[in-house]
Amino acid sequence: MTELLQKVRVIDPVSEIDELFDVLIADGFIKEVASHIADIHPDTQIRDCQGLVLGPGLVDLYSHSGEPGFEERETLLSLLKSAAAGGFTRVSILPDTSPAIDNPALVAQLQQKRKRAEDNLSPLLPCSPAPLLHIWGAITLDVAGKQMTELADLASAGVVGFTDGKPFENLALVRRVLEYLQPLGKPVAFWPSDRQLTANGVMREGVDALRFGLPPIPASAETTAIAAMLELVAAIGTPVHIMRVSTSRSVELIASAKAAGLPITASTTWMHLLLDTKAVKSYHTSLHLDPPLGNASDVAALRAGVRTGVIDAIAIDHTPYSYEEKVQAFAEAPPGAIGLELALPLLWQYLVETEEFTALQLWRALSVSPAECLGQKVSAILPHQPAELTLFDPQQIWKVERKSLYTLSQNTPWLGQQMKGHVVQTWC
Repeated sequence: MTELLQKVRVIDPVSEIDELFDVLIADGFIKEVASHIADIHPDTQIRDCQGLVLGPGLVDLYSHSGEPGFEERETLLSLLKSAAAGGFTRVSILPDTSPAIDNPALVAQLQQKRKRAEDNLSPLLPCSPAPLLHIWGAITLDVAGKQMTELADLASAGVVGFTDGKPFENLALVRRVLEYLQPLGKPVAFWPSDRQLTANGVMREGVDALRFGLPPIPASAETTAIAAMLELVAAIGTPVHIMRVSTSRSVELIASAKAAGLPITASTTWMHLLLDTKAVKSYHTSLHLDPPLGNASDVAALRAGVRTGVIDAIAIDHTPYSYEEKVQAFAEAPPGAIGLELALPLLWQYLVETEEFTALQLWRALSVSPAECLGQKVSAILPHQPAELTLFDPQQIWKVERKSLYTLSQNTPWLGQQMKGHVVQTWC
């Protein structure tokens, strides 16, 4: 099928373009980009895209799949539907499934399920084919985190990189992992968090934690672990991605490390850019996150970090849980929230429309930069390039409710609320 998008706002961080164009798409490729395209085939489907935004497909660095083991939370099919509906053309799942993704057989099994999902996905969404599925391989085999997986075998099986998606506690093992991974050329991601300092805390230490009567987590639980991680990177030289950055001091440490030439990248999650500890006043269990929401100064530093590139990418960290799992006291509920279908509309509304971010800055942090953290590239919106694109309507109003979401879970503080901004179509 050939489609002509007329007068669409093209946001292309690769070419640094934010302008109105006509874009012709055919057979999975961009055929033409021009101020006006008149010479088209009679069968071309023409779409008036005034007011719509076209950008490269969004790339999620890490999210959680319920399958295998927790299919009541999310299946691979529902995850891919949710990703496509949110504008993501590539989604990367963490290895903390049950069983964990720690062997080549499970990697192959999940990729086969993704291929079968294409047949079920395409008729249900304005998306074809299904989003690309990237799989993080586990670093350790056992719960205690003392034995490494067969890293080379997992690399050969096609994992996108290595992470456990949980805090590291054995620095000697981390050092060995960095040494082993050097020749493999695969990204490795760590979540720095000192669990002894975290203890039983559930929200960021500060005035609000005292006011709400919730056990606090000091910022040093994150920053001391980042400092240790940076020392190991400096000693070994293996590139590392730092996940889930959430404090202002962490941004300072990462900025200094980058200025010193350390081979690191970093990401924060979309909810840490939007909300601070004051939101926890509602005690909504979907605001129980790990790491917790930061204080206002943390949010300001994270936003500045993303704008300047100190924080390379925005991750979604989509974490589905069943209704029963989340209907508990705030401190007892498992941490995490869904986000694949909500991140772009909310980030656009609260960061771009307020002019705190340019459209290019936001789109880069959601597409080009996360791809680069994975060692990949995103194509420019130019003729002869693959059509891996997201069409977004920043003004469309819709309601966040069970029937409007493709994810199987509904653990989000925005459930039942009106949302401004909706993805119209993705080309994967």
